[in-house]
Amino acid sequence: MAIIETGIPRVNTPGGREMFDCHAHLWDPAAGFPWIKPGSPHYRAFGPRDLEDAGAGLGITGTVLVEASRGDSGETPTLRELRRRNPELIAGYVGNLHVYEAAEFRTLLAEPDPPNGMRIGGADWAATPPAARALVPLLADAGLALELNLHRHALRTAAEAAVEYPTLTVVVDHLGSPSDLDEWQQELREAASVPNVVVKLSGLLTQQHGTPAIARQVLDAVGADRCVVGSDWPICLPRGSRADSLARSTEAVSPAERDRILVSTPRQVYRLAG
Repeated sequence: MAIIETGIPRVNTPGGREMFDCHAHLWDPAAGFPWIKPGSPHYRAFGPRDLEDAGAGLGITGTVLVEASRGDSGETPTLRELRRRNPELIAGYVGNLHVYEAAEFRTLLAEPDPPNGMRIGGADWAATPPAARALVPLLADAGLALELNLHRHALRTAAEAAVEYPTLTVVVDHLGSPSDLDEWQQELREAASVPNVVVKLSGLLTQQHGTPAIARQVLDAVGADRCVVGSDWPICLPRGSRADSLARSTEAVSPAERDRILVSTPRQVYRLAG
């Protein structure tokens, strides 16, 4: 499947106002990323200038880079360096919790310009590495976000983690990956009842049930102060451009909700400057 970049209409935001894209990736397959196979449309380097070009004309204030399963602890310092060298483009970064032991993770958190959050992923919570799960209390103590990329029960897991660690902000990627909608709606209600769960309106181009109607259900359940938006670029490219993805993610957002979802909530969740 060829990568396509369609037109770049302005994203569904107020004219001239700022917004944050809270989910994008940069990578170079030569550095790792074993899931990116030769022949894949993603099998090439995506760097800061590609990110800038993909956001041209969209009014994006800054991007939160999210780890892309490079598979070693070198990815997080790479994201940090990208942030340092491109502060006008990259507002923050989320590292990979899978690749750290406790001592190394404490060192990471104590360094200048630490991550804005850490991500853990897998089929479900039980399939994630036990050593990574053991680091969640340290993340809570540091006041950084825990990001969940789970294929099943992401919303329920987020609610359980948020109850256990009330000072922890738990961010659920890609609407919680809805598949069984009845089950997803029940778990959305569980997540909505816990105030430190945040849901990311992202992946709508690539999710089976990633529709504006599903995004609207999330917004109605948890509110604009607990939602952020992400393009999932360049993952989205076989289905559409960064503009297409952001437009789909913001289609259900009302004018009264926009500034909170696109600006103030990202600043709070990821402790972004400004």
